[in-house]
Amino acid sequence: VIREHPVLLNRAPTLHRLGIQAFEPVLIEGKAIQLHPLVCTAYNADFDGDQMAVHVPLTLEAQLEARALMMSTNNVLLPADGQPVIVPSQDVVLGVYYMTRERINDVGEGMAFADVEEVSRAYRAGKVGLQARVKVRVKEVIKTEDGEMITRREIKDTTVGRALLYEIVPDGLPYELINRTLVNKDMSSLINTCYRTVGLKETVIFADQLMYMGYEYSTRSGSSIGVEDFVIPEAKARIIEESEAEIREIESQFASGLVTQGEKYNKVIDIWTRANELVGAAMMETLATEVVTNRDGEEEEQNSFNSIWMYSDSGARGSPAQIRQLSGMRGLMTKPDGSIIETPITANFREGLSVMQYFISTHGARKGLADTALKTANSGYLTRRLVDVAQDLVVTEHDCGTDNGLVMTAVIEGGDVVEALGNRVLGRVIAQDVMNAEGDDVLVPRGTLIDEKWVSRIEGMGVDDILVRSPITCETRYGVCSHCYGRDLGRGHLVNIG
Repeated sequence: VIREHPVLLNRAPTLHRLGIQAFEPVLIEGKAIQLHPLVCTAYNADFDGDQMAVHVPLTLEAQLEARALMMSTNNVLLPADGQPVIVPSQDVVLGVYYMTRERINDVGEGMAFADVEEVSRAYRAGKVGLQARVKVRVKEVIKTEDGEMITRREIKDTTVGRALLYEIVPDGLPYELINRTLVNKDMSSLINTCYRTVGLKETVIFADQLMYMGYEYSTRSGSSIGVEDFVIPEAKARIIEESEAEIREIESQFASGLVTQGEKYNKVIDIWTRANELVGAAMMETLATEVVTNRDGEEEEQNSFNSIWMYSDSGARGSPAQIRQLSGMRGLMTKPDGSIIETPITANFREGLSVMQYFISTHGARKGLADTALKTANSGYLTRRLVDVAQDLVVTEHDCGTDNGLVMTAVIEGGDVVEALGNRVLGRVIAQDVMNAEGDDVLVPRGTLIDEKWVSRIEGMGVDDILVRSPITCETRYGVCSHCYGRDLGRGHLVNIG
């Protein structure tokens, strides 16, 4: 292995295209492969003893192919849905979340700064806290619709951390993108916007710098788990007592023959399910907010800086359901045959389970492990059959010229728009001109490939449905044509022939 010679890294099981990628190797001391954290998501790799295979492409053609097609820096998008796959997770998410939070009455709140460099100096000198609310004159470079770069300076109400974060954001992205508390999902859309606006090279550099910054500030946040962080809500004892009283009432009704066994069972299950939800809600409320004194000496509520809550809220690790088991109540358990056991586990892991509760909970734990082993085999077999069916389907021509297609409308459930029309037609080609309500003006011409810019335009047009080309209605004799297939999601342009 020498300089300028890419190598291929593969982790089994290779379930999708990104399970094998090419890298520029760096020679190091030691026997372990050191892998970049941002590609771990694609490999589903972690650092607890995973093994990977290294292949060396020998011929010049193989090296060229590895560099052009398989380099990890060229594979930013998932082939499945076009979302970025090089997105920060865990520590990095926590770090960026911590940077972009607001803290009431932090050191230096209300200061004003001439530019971001001044903020940086003040923070390093300890004159202002990371989460302090301040005013900063920000220099923004924004890319217009026709690709021009405009520079503007504006005074923004923001925090120190957000101003520091904007230093690494590439030119062309507005400050609004990061002027809020960033969580897991926001970072994915930030990288996506970056990719669509300024291109691949800048995005890869930005993701890398975001990672370094995230690691640095998650370390500085000093957040860790202590048993005291799992705050048990005060309302828990009361909720459980009330539920037990209701159940005693039902037991006495059953004893005097007013309700049947089945009715009793259903009522008991309902009572405990509701109790579990109430305890969970009380617990999240206790964790999520804290009362602090602001600059004027008045008490004010703010989002909590409890480590557990920050982990969960940022999307770094842990879900409300997991926290509920740790500091709420574990709730109802199922028997191996799927029926629910009437006696719930009212304790949580912080209080500790009694012997009886421990044995009730072994059912679920064992079933979980057994199911996992069986599920893998089934899903693997299904994948194999799907690949067998689809592998003969090839993109054989550029355009079959059909006017047919599928009518797409927004997905609406219970009066709420679940998925907007723009997102449903993203990456498709328009089959027939989209007209305005009067029918005298073409809004979107036939044969347009809908990209992100078009999506935002379609949102403002007030169109209800659009006819798009689809492989189902394609008229190519063998295979499908590029226009009916639409966008190659992993590359972001119309799919190539072959």
